[in-house]
Amino acid sequence: MTIVQIVVALLLAFIGMVLLAPIYISLLQRLGFGKQIRTDGPEAHYGKAGTPTMGGMLIVGVVLFLAMALRIEDAATLTPMLTLMGVGILGAIDDFVNVRTGIGMRGRWKLVWQTVVAVLAGYYIQRHFEITALNIPFVGEPLVIGPLLTLIFVAFVIVGVSNAVNLTDGLDGLAGGVLIFSFVAYLIISLVPVEDVKIAQPNLAIFCALVIGALMGFLWFNVHPAQIFMGDSGALSMGATLAVVATVNGQLPLLAVIGIVFFAVIMSVVVQVLSYRLRGRRIFRMTPLHHHFELVGWAEEKITLRFWIVAALAGLLGVLIFLAGVSGFQASR
Repeated sequence: MTIVQIVVALLLAFIGMVLLAPIYISLLQRLGFGKQIRTDGPEAHYGKAGTPTMGGMLIVGVVLFLAMALRIEDAATLTPMLTLMGVGILGAIDDFVNVRTGIGMRGRWKLVWQTVVAVLAGYYIQRHFEITALNIPFVGEPLVIGPLLTLIFVAFVIVGVSNAVNLTDGLDGLAGGVLIFSFVAYLIISLVPVEDVKIAQPNLAIFCALVIGALMGFLWFNVHPAQIFMGDSGALSMGATLAVVATVNGQLPLLAVIGIVFFAVIMSVVVQVLSYRLRGRRIFRMTPLHHHFELVGWAEEKITLRFWIVAALAGLLGVLIFLAGVSGFQASR
């Protein structure tokens, strides 16, 4: 029955987005919610100025409405739902400020808001699921680090992944497609019961299906040339929600594999900054990473599709690592 519910949830979210997006895009255009493009980015992006942004709020709205309509709220889904809403509001404010000023919110204020949401989410998860250890791939027994360090680590990853997805949202369809493959991986993991480790979480799988369906519907209008941008309201909230889903699944360290594209993108920025400050030289022509490939000469569509391929393979690898770990644990008993 759960498989049927997953398919139905995915289709409902996709159909809802496809039906509502044209209306939403028209509304944003009338309100003048057009993206202002930074002048320090690739020149090819200047023509995208004025494209409606804040598309993430429609994704958030559709997912939350359907989640409540399908009555899947439980301990496993409540935290990702509240995270999606809380960080989505932050992103919407940032999108609004960007539209009006061309700059956006100050980074420190966004970081404070993200940290507060991340700490609250981590605290609830740690207390409810009594998570005090991390399941490290191929290590065997979970690494026990205690409740406080678990909370700190979870909050750090939530903030980090949120910003990594936001950095990845720099080309038409790029972040949305990569997110789909990541959520598909955790949907599969949510359905696998592991004796004495965790039980299957069907409602969390249905929630992932809602997110996947909504992202598919969004991509219908976001692929090149984009009719609407996800904006911070979508990128920040989707990244934070992905990290929370990984935490609830008990497979947060595995996100380093499943979300390798996001990790590579944010690390390209870190490495570039460190290299310039320490050596006075840049490693990449421009960061985040996808902009480097643009300046190398790759077409935008080629970059997006190749990043999608890497994300699909990473998701598959992540699921295989999880299943191998499950088999090894059960065989050792």
